[in-house]
Formats: sequence, C-alpha cells, structure tokens
Amino acid sequence: MQVIKYVFQPHGDDRGQLVALEEFKDIPFNIKRVYYMYDTGEGVHRGFHAHKLLEQILICIHGSCKVLLDNGSEKKIVPLEKPYEGLYIANNMWREMYDFSSDAVLIVLASQLYDESDYIRDYDEFLNFAEENK
Repeated sequence: MQVIKYVFQPHGDDRGQLVALEEFKDIPFNIKRVYYMYDTGEGVHRGFHAHKLLEQILICIHGSCKVLLDNGSEKKIVPLEKPYEGLYIANNMWREMYDFSSDAVLIVLASQLYDESDYIRDYDEFLNFAEENK
C-alpha cells in the first residue's frame, strides 16, 4: 500500500507561520467540503468507514493523532503530527483515526459534498467492495 503524505510550504517570519492550500496546486482535487474535529476525548476512535468515490486530505493542524489505513489486504498506521503535512486518502480505503492528543484539531478537505450513499460503514461490506474494485 502506498501512503501519500503531502508537505505543504509554510511561509513564516517573526509574526508566525502561514500555510495556503489551493485545489489542483497543493491538493489533487476540487475541494467541495471542509470539516474539522476537535475536543476528541481520550481513547476515542473516529472514522470506521470507507468511501466509494470521495477523496480526502487529512491535516492535523494542531496536536497529533494516528490514522489507520486499510485497503482490504494491507494495513498501515500513519502519524499526523505536523500542521504542514497532509495525508491523502483515496476512495476505497478504510480509515480509523485515534490516539488524539488533548489539543488535536484534525481538518479534512474532501473532494465531494456530503453524501451518505458514498459511505461504506460495514467492514465486511468494505472488504467485498475492495475485492471487487481492485
């Protein structure tokens, strides 16, 4: 399984740091939706789903967390610890986010608007979908 992490160009001076992201320049898709998670309780796991079409970039803009990626035949754990790094998650990839630091803010850039029918929330269904779409 190939894990793709983007390193975004920070711009900074004595005032602090700034990262600007543009679709098709820094992000490999049109950005249709942005959401973020914060105040995630200790021991809480999020995600537990895959998407049929949606692509995402996850950026832990504050604090840290881990992401378990699963393509149906291989699993990898990817730490997110830097606000200038983004993890690309293709469609057809199971994801679980966990081990959030108490100050973690995880922002997600998505290629599609919210569509419940695009979600695969049952792991066995995901495994069947992944096998059919190799």
